[in-house]
Order: sequence, then C-alpha cells, then structure tokens
Amino acid sequence: MRMLINVPETVVADALRGIAAAHPELTVDVEKRVVVRRDAPVAGKVALVSGGGSGHEPLHAGFVGPGMLAAACPGEVFTSPVPDQMVRAAAAVDSGRGVLFVVKNYTGDVLNFEMAAELAEDEGVQVATVLVDDDVAVADSTFTAGRRGTGATLFVEKIAGAAAEEGQPLERVEAVARRVNARSRSFGVALSACSTPAKGGPTFDLPPGELELGVGIHGEPGRERRAMMTSREIADVTLDAVLEDLRPSGPVLVLVNGMGATPLLELYGFNAEVQRVLGERGVSVARTLVGNYVTSLDMAGCSVTLCQADEELLRLWDAPVRTAALRWGV
Repeated sequence: MRMLINVPETVVADALRGIAAAHPELTVDVEKRVVVRRDAPVAGKVALVSGGGSGHEPLHAGFVGPGMLAAACPGEVFTSPVPDQMVRAAAAVDSGRGVLFVVKNYTGDVLNFEMAAELAEDEGVQVATVLVDDDVAVADSTFTAGRRGTGATLFVEKIAGAAAEEGQPLERVEAVARRVNARSRSFGVALSACSTPAKGGPTFDLPPGELELGVGIHGEPGRERRAMMTSREIADVTLDAVLEDLRPSGPVLVLVNGMGATPLLELYGFNAEVQRVLGERGVSVARTLVGNYVTSLDMAGCSVTLCQADEELLRLWDAPVRTAALRWGV
C-alpha cells in the first residue's frame, strides 16, 4: 500500500507541523496536540472546542478560526484525544464566558470529553457539552451506544460557532448547537475500504464490485452490502434513509460529503442526483455544500447530511467564517 508518509508513528505530528507552516493564523502545539486560534482567547465570546481521532481531515483542525472553533484536539488516527488535550485547549481559549465542547458520539470521545469537562470546571472554566449523533444508518455500532456522529458535526460547529462569534451567552450557543443536531440526519456509503498508516492496508474487506450502505467514518459496518450501483441509485437509497427519519417540513441545508478519495467531479455529479431526489420529494433546498469535509482517510464514497433550517439557522450558516477549510463572507 503506497502512502505519502514517513513512518506510521509520526503521521499526526508531521501533519500538525504542516498545518502550522501553512496557517500562521493558528497556534499549533505539535507535542501537546492542540490547535488554537492565534488570537484566543477572544474577549467577550464563548469558545467552541472539538476534536477526535485524526484521519477525518479537515475535521476538526481545519475548522479552527473566526466563526467556527476556537480550538481542536487531534488524537491518533481513529483514536480519541485524551482529556489533558481538551483541558489544555479549554484553558487556552476561555475568555471567562465559558467553553462549549462539541463531541461526536463515539465511546472514547464521550468518556474523555466528560472527564475533561470535570477537570476544566475544577480549574474554574465553565463547560457545556453537545453530543452529535446524526447517523441514521444504525442504532448502535462498533464504537458507539446510539447513533454515530458524522456530517452534522460541520453544521453544529459552523452554526454554533457563528452564534458564539455574535457574543451570544453559553446557554444560548449550547441551545443552538443542540437544535442543529436534533434537526440533522446523515447516511454514508463506502465504495472502498480505508487504509490506516499503522495497518498499511484496508481496515475491512469490501470485495471489488460491492459497496457498503450506511458505513461509519471509521469503516464500521452499515446496513447491508450490495453490488455496485449508479450514482442515481445511491442517491435514491441514501435519501430514502435520511428522509424517512428526518421528515423535514421546511427548507434544508445539504452537505454532500466525500469520504476522502472521491473526486469532486463525482461528488458534483452525485449532488445533481441528490438535488433530483429532494425535488421529487418536495423538499426545498436552502443551501448546499459539496466537498471532502468529514473524511475517512482514503475511503472512496460519500455521505449526505440534511439539516432542517429556520430563519435563525440560515442567518448563522451564512455568517462569515474564516478557517483553513471553510471560509466565506467578509
């Protein structure tokens, strides 16, 4: 298996050194594994902190900056960061208005962020936590009790981050984040397995000519395997699963997300099919984002996330953001 790395043991550290070199607007502690806005703490504002295993880039370090996260804590590949990272991040970004932890629903992440919240509060930092659990594919999975946290993490971090940027108080930023999660649903499809640096090859067996419907972002099993399908057929199955659960009554935000190895040519073609299905179902689309945002190393495939929007959520989505991976507005 060919990988653009030195040795598996230094993959995360090497990537963090690269992030630091490319983005001087960030403070990157390679040894302690914390990425922080260089201007943190920002006076008068709630700070958002998130993190998780590496391998899902640009999630989360790529979303650190004005309008989104104040800090991110990268763990080893597909491995939760440790509480010390989260406590260090919270202390670095807290302005006295409190810190919101955004946590994807994986057992290691949940336990470590819970412990970090307790430790941070012992040090005088007010902490609130929002759990992201948007994946409708399965009720329980390899690493979770309950639904997995996937693409809606981007919606939560962007919209809650905009609320924090406006100076809204912690309880309000937390409420907005919870509302976004409650209104969001996702479903993913794998066309190939992902390969971790440590293993040096595929993490699960997906025979040629087959795909996995409902795959998790670590390669966890989904609902079923089928023979390869067309983009049109995949969109029909994916949106069936999402809309059966979400049943939106108003306009939606759409994320058509690549798993890491799917080119934009294919993702935009898939987005055309997603828009077709939504149109046929009478679902109004407010905004669409297409790209590789919540990835699974080199997995070929895609996921779709819908969030039922309202006037406030749309305003916060449209608000300016300036991060390495997401930026618009002034």
